[in-house]
Amino acid sequence: MADGTIFIFGASRGIGLGLVGEFLSRGWRVIASERTHSDGLHALACDHLSIVTADVTDPASYADLGLADGSLDAVLINAGISGAGHQSSDKATGEEVAHVMMTNAFGPAKAGRTLLPKIRDGGTLGFMSSIMGSIADSTGGYELYRASKAALNMLAKGLAEQDAKPRDIEVVALHPGWVQTDMGGQQAPLTVAQSVAGLANVIDDCGGGGFRYLDYNGRVLPF
Repeated sequence: MADGTIFIFGASRGIGLGLVGEFLSRGWRVIASERTHSDGLHALACDHLSIVTADVTDPASYADLGLADGSLDAVLINAGISGAGHQSSDKATGEEVAHVMMTNAFGPAKAGRTLLPKIRDGGTLGFMSSIMGSIADSTGGYELYRASKAALNMLAKGLAEQDAKPRDIEVVALHPGWVQTDMGGQQAPLTVAQSVAGLANVIDDCGGGGFRYLDYNGRVLPF
């Protein structure tokens, strides 16, 4: 879709920033959000890129971004933190649980629901999830991160069924792979460029209703 318009929520660095460059290279119009000024994002400045300031944990920051209803072909909510370093449900404080859940699950779900009217009928709403949010695939460990991404998947599925289905908007939870980012580390097997090329292909092929949990190659993941 060379003339599509996508909103990428969380585009200041890493995979989000890579997605901006990837979609621009494919001829899309991109609206990208940053929490604070991102030199990398502003370095991509061009006629097809608009930059807004928004924080997934602050609904007031994205309540009115001046977007017309039905003006977007796709929205991709890219937000994620690993959470407390110990990653233990036994050690976690209420504040640590709240932080990772609001950033990785409930914040993105609220942002997606808020932006849903801006997506055209038959469009796509994507959430950056992880294979670590799969209950079927889980081997344990990384409990805070895994629980937050599993929660995101559940919230995305519910949004698909209750809010997006009447307008044939497809909702997808996406696993970007293990990527060489600040979170993934340099030992990860995938470069940002490899991950975002696959993710862009998946988004480009989506639309038309329903819910899917997919990796960056478009493979269906166990829920």
